[in-house]
Amino acid sequence: MARVVVDVMPKTEILDPQGQAIVGALARLGFGGISDVRQGKRFELEVTDAVDDVALEKIAADVLANTVIEDYTVTRVQVQS
Repeated sequence: MARVVVDVMPKTEILDPQGQAIVGALARLGFGGISDVRQGKRFELEVTDAVDDVALEKIAADVLANTVIEDYTVTRVQVQS
């Protein structure tokens, strides 16, 4: 069994209105010095060893991310026992 993390973020050239709303809220709450926020998504998958990296890339690209406007990374993480 392995844990896989897929992080999905808007591409840098895509406007992130949620991130901009967070920047405004932080300023109103008195948190200065924050000039940009990008909001993304994180998926954690528990997979068997039978799921290979090719399948994980396909899952990320076809199901978890909209590759027209989002970039993603797939990372296998060590599960602590």
